[in-house]
Parts: sequence; structure tokens; C-alpha cells
Amino acid sequence: MKKSIFFTLVILTTFLMGSSFAIGKIGLIYSSPLLLAGIRFFLAGFIMAIIVKVLKRTHPSGMKNWGRAAIIGTLQTAGVMGCIFLSLRTITASESSILTFMNPLLVIILGTVFMGNRYRWYQWIGVVLGFIGVGITLGGINDFRIGIAFGAASSVFWAISTLLVNRWGEHFDTWVLSAYQMLFGGGILIFLSLLLEEPFFHINKHSLLILLWLSIMSSIVQFAVWYFLLQKGDPGKTSSYLFLAPFFGVLTGSLLLNEPISSSLIAGGIFILIGIYLVNNNYKKDVVDNSGYLLNKTK
Repeated sequence: MKKSIFFTLVILTTFLMGSSFAIGKIGLIYSSPLLLAGIRFFLAGFIMAIIVKVLKRTHPSGMKNWGRAAIIGTLQTAGVMGCIFLSLRTITASESSILTFMNPLLVIILGTVFMGNRYRWYQWIGVVLGFIGVGITLGGINDFRIGIAFGAASSVFWAISTLLVNRWGEHFDTWVLSAYQMLFGGGILIFLSLLLEEPFFHINKHSLLILLWLSIMSSIVQFAVWYFLLQKGDPGKTSSYLFLAPFFGVLTGSLLLNEPISSSLIAGGIFILIGIYLVNNNYKKDVVDNSGYLLNKTK
């Protein structure tokens, strides 16, 4: 693949990842958070389920693997995305994206503590720099808002699901797992919306456009482009570009929502981006998980 095409697709997929925070926050004008997240991923999962069925991709065998797919959907879609949309009620899209994308740093810590993984020295430096960046970013926030807790929780859910996918991923076709975990997770979010909030969705051309963008462009297209890049290029080098996603989260938050970019946000963001780059970079053999993040480890 030509380098110009590769970088164009990298920019496209990381832009779709990062910009979904600002677009999702705009969507909260028309919908309650859990319902918006639920409809987004149920629709995306439903479309992808049809696609993988038509393409006759290998589906999970046995109830055990279907249960694993449901667990991943509960964590990756319901947990991560539910917390993101809840966080957007009280904090900026920029803050939410930075908090969410610190999940590769947590993968290192949780993988070491609970799974006995071993990581390289530069990855631990990345963890330290990343958490310094989080501290700087949060230090610029004068008042605590519940959205900060939800943003941090989203990164925890993402890290846990990353480790589980890394352990269980060999039992699944990547495209099939992604389709059904979104479908399961979206259904859970819709149920939680009915249970925990007063759900509403105002149907008009703006709300439908936002919903379709989030479901198709920021879910299906983003996923398809990302896995195309992982398959066509070196997975390690490709994954290192994930540091661009929170950058686009901050940029689109500023452009679309006029969110202020403070000096602490810039300084903290730089530390976090460097940390994520070091954590995802690979100089030797790597294991790639289903969400594209690298679990560099030695035995």
C-alpha cells in the first residue's frame, strides 16, 4: 500500500474515533445519553450482523463462546460507551476523550496484576508519563464533576475488555465478534436507559443525521478501515497511531463546540499522547488484541 493512502486512512479512522466525542455531545441535545448510545450500537451491530451473515463469516460455536461475546459486549460497548455518553453531560468532549483514551496505560497495569503479563521498560515509562499527563489535565479542572468519574470508568472498562479479548480472541472471527458485541452491548444500553433514566429521542433531521453518523461512520466505517489497516500494514506501527484519536477529540471539541483549550489540557494531553505512543509502540514481537491495541509482552 502506498504511504500516502496508508496515512490518509490512518487520519480518517483516528478522526472518526476522536470526533465521535464532540458529535455525541451534540447528540445529547436530542436524546438521553444511554438511549443514544444504545440505539447507535444496536443499529451498528445489527447492520454488521447482517453483513457477516451474508459473507458467511464463521460464527461462535457453543453457548460458552456466545457468552464470552456477550461479556465483551457488556464491557466494551455497554460499559465503555455508556460511561462516555454519561460523562459528556457534565464535562467537555476534550476531557472525556483524554480520560477514555488513557485505557492503553491501564492495560499495562491490569495485565501485570491480574494476568501476569510482562511488559518492556519503555511501556512502563509510557504509563508513568501518561498518568503524569492525566494529573496535569485534571489539575486544570477547578471543580470536580461526575463526568470525570464516568470518563475514567470508561477507560477501566475498555482496558478490562481489551485483556479479555486478547485471551479469548482466538475463538472468534474478528468481524463476527465486533458485530455481536455491539449488538449485545447496544441492547443492554437500551435496557439500562429504560431502567435508569427518563429516555427520550427527538426525531428530526439533525438527530437522525447524528445517529446515522455515529452508527455508520463512527462505528462501522471506522472499524472497517482500522482492521483493513491492521491487516495490510504492520499491526504494531499501525496501532501506535492511536495517539491521534484523543488529539482529534480535543480538536473537534474546540471546532464544533467552542470548547476552550487550556494550557493544562495541552500540557497534559502531550504527556498522555507520548505515553500512549510508547505503550502501543512495538520494537519486538507483539500480541494484537481485537480493538487494535497492542499487548507487548515477553514470556
